[in-house]
Amino acid sequence: MKKLLESYKKSKSQIKARLKDFENNKDYFYELCFCLLTPQSSAKRADVCIQELKQLDFKNKDINPVKILEKKIRFHNNKSNYLKEAKNNYKEIEKALNNIKDSKELREFLVKNIKGYGYKEASHFLRNIGYKNLAILDRHILKNLEELKVIKIP
Repeated sequence: MKKLLESYKKSKSQIKARLKDFENNKDYFYELCFCLLTPQSSAKRADVCIQELKQLDFKNKDINPVKILEKKIRFHNNKSNYLKEAKNNYKEIEKALNNIKDSKELREFLVKNIKGYGYKEASHFLRNIGYKNLAILDRHILKNLEELKVIKIP
């Protein structure tokens, strides 16, 4: 636990600054797309794809993203379909983002209404647009918390 606290002290200002950056992220559509691409693919590669999709105006134009994803993203065919479905349903998603104020309720909506989103991706998305009260617990975080003796995994 001491090691964890020391590490946090060293990184605290960077963490707070990054969380502040998230509060200013108003590009919800492309953030939603980014979070569809990251499972089992690197964030850097996903960002390269998102930048290209932005440049091509994927949000407003009829573009098949598969060619953009195919050499950078695992499961590019499925994820291309997820992107197209999210784009087609974005008005409903945007309405929920504007009307549902409770983060847990909003996360439930996202999980149920965005194909390709589970709780982890929905939590990442919400964190990346400024929500602060959802934990993102994946196997890496849980493994490290157990290693640091913060928790015990049954």
